[in-house]
Amino acid sequence: MKTALVTGASSGIGYAFAQTLAERGYNLVLVARSQDKLEQLANNLQSSHNITTEVIPQDLTATNAAQNLFNIVTSKEMNIDLLINNAGFGDYGVFADSSLDKQLEMIQLNITSLTALTHLFLSPMREKGTGGIINISSIAGFQPLPYMSIYAATKAFVLSFSEAIWAENRDAGITVTCVCPGPTETEFFKVANFPDSAVASAQQNYTSPEAVVKAALEAFDKQQANVVTGGLPNQLIVNIPRFLPRETLVSAVAQQFRPHQ
Repeated sequence: MKTALVTGASSGIGYAFAQTLAERGYNLVLVARSQDKLEQLANNLQSSHNITTEVIPQDLTATNAAQNLFNIVTSKEMNIDLLINNAGFGDYGVFADSSLDKQLEMIQLNITSLTALTHLFLSPMREKGTGGIINISSIAGFQPLPYMSIYAATKAFVLSFSEAIWAENRDAGITVTCVCPGPTETEFFKVANFPDSAVASAQQNYTSPEAVVKAALEAFDKQQANVVTGGLPNQLIVNIPRFLPRETLVSAVAQQFRPHQ
């Protein structure tokens, strides 16, 4: 049986990945900050799908957290066949007025830990000549996003980075797929401190975490470099900006996302 490691597995898209991969017969390594939620999920999946699960509580915003996680997995002699880099968060507001510590934590989680985990688990995959990595980006990664400037920039990194290593590793038996969801029915907007009006607008275009995971795994099975989930509206969001002057685009997005006084 293959083994998948899922970060941010206690809720949202990570939770849906864990459920779907368990249905596919994967053994699971579940990673998040909340040990109680992970253990409940692990117990449910073990009893329902006859798989083995390993729970590793880890705060990936911490320095060296990725290396610590890799060391734990290695010490338990677990071979990871599929890495799901799902953990991440956003923050809404004017950059100059935002908490610097929170912005740096976002970079640490969304970029630094993702990059470190990719590097650490990719090396043994290359040695075996098989494996896969799914990195979660966002449709926000396709254009600058005023009032979510750091979040969009981190997701642009994930998209660019993932596509590059997809090309580097496709002939080595390893698939790398970057998943770019739009608004998804998770706790993202609550954690990001979005105003109620913006949340209400986003809810009109919500995709379920299960639908995101289904599209992600279909793209991964086809060895695609990336997939934009959520149908035609999100395809328009990521493709129309290519035909607009960048200042026009950013000004329009700023008008849409500007906080109400």
